[in-house]
This record gives sequence, structure tokens and C-alpha cells, in this order.
Amino acid sequence: MSLPRATLLHLLWLASPALPVGGFSYSEGLEAAVEAGCIGDEAQAGDWLLAQLGLGLARADLPALAAACQAWQAGDIERITSVNDWLRRTRETAELRAQSEQMGRALLDWLRNGEQAADPRVAQLAALAQAPQWPTAFALAATLAGAAPCDALLAFAWSWAENLAQAAMKAVPLGQAAAQRMLSRLAAAIPGAVARAQQRPEDDWQAFMPMLAILSAQHETQYSRLFRS
Repeated sequence: MSLPRATLLHLLWLASPALPVGGFSYSEGLEAAVEAGCIGDEAQAGDWLLAQLGLGLARADLPALAAACQAWQAGDIERITSVNDWLRRTRETAELRAQSEQMGRALLDWLRNGEQAADPRVAQLAALAQAPQWPTAFALAATLAGAAPCDALLAFAWSWAENLAQAAMKAVPLGQAAAQRMLSRLAAAIPGAVARAQQRPEDDWQAFMPMLAILSAQHETQYSRLFRS
């Protein structure tokens, strides 16, 4: 079934690097991996991002996003609070937590200034005891656009892929053609990652990537850097 045109356009908008949430300013450990010698060319950068998709997003943020979408649709603020708290607790470094919170707050501000600002769920997002995390806020924005959870997950994953491909271009560095080839690899893998995420039970959500956590922590004191994470 095709999406209503307005919903499709809103999802494209949410996935766009032009969305003013600052996603372009983060590399999620990739810059530190380049500094450490783990990534030095297109193939290694593509492998790194595919691993991050499968071991990170598909096991943590995407399942949590699916749960948040369902909770926003049902108006279940207790469930939203639980998912948001889980996301906050499982950011493994100060940088990764700051990124999730900054992007979540920025999207909240975007929603407050949009046509659906009067929806009571926007106020509920703002009133969460802990800062709204990026997936929690994205789930609400997609829900307000009328998107089904699967489509919201696809948009979220593609937004992540575009931001990280751009980060790889700057940090490795790589050319435009190399970034497009990496995006092609990610585009082929994202639907499967989304499908697995939707089937993953909550007691099997896992935000555990030790090497990424180590590199992210090292990035906090990296002498020369382009990105905030």
C-alpha cells in the first residue's frame, strides 16, 4: 500500500539532512575510528556502517523507535517514559548521550513551531522527566505525520545513513562517488534491519558495542576533530 502523499513528504522532510536538528555535526565514533586507524578507505567505512546498522540500530534504537511509535499512537505516556528512559540509560558515553538529547530537544523545538504544535502529545514530549531522546522525538514527529511504524523506522535509518555517509566523506576523507556507493550498500541492508527490529522483543533490546563505546570515549579528548561525537 502506497503512503498518502502528505505523509510521504513529511517522512522525506524528517529524513532530510536539512532538518534543523544538527545530525550533520556528529560522526557517532566514526571520526575516532579513522583516528585510530580502524577506517582508512571506502570499503572499511562501508563495513563499519553496515556493522553499526546491524549491531546497533537494529538491536536498540530501531526497536525502541517502533515501540515509541506504537505508544504515541495509543497515547500511552507511561510507555513513552519507559522507552525514553531506556534510551537515555543505554547511551554508552557522554558524547552519545549528549547527541541523543540535543537532537531530541531540537526536534521538539521544530514540532513546537510547526502546524501540529497544538497536539497535546507535543506537550507530553516536552514534559518528560528526562530530556526527550532523538528516537522518542522522531517517533512522535512520524506519528503526527500519519506514518506507520515501519515507514518511520525506514525514514529514521535512512536519515542516520545519510548523516554518517557525509561524516565519512569528511573524516576519511572520501569522494562523492564513494559515499554514494556506501549509501547503496546501506539502502540494500536497511529494510532487513527494520524488519528484524520490529520483531525484536523488548527483553532482547541490546545497546552494547564495546569498540564503539571505547572509540566514542576516546573522541571526547581527541586533539583535532571535526565532529561533536
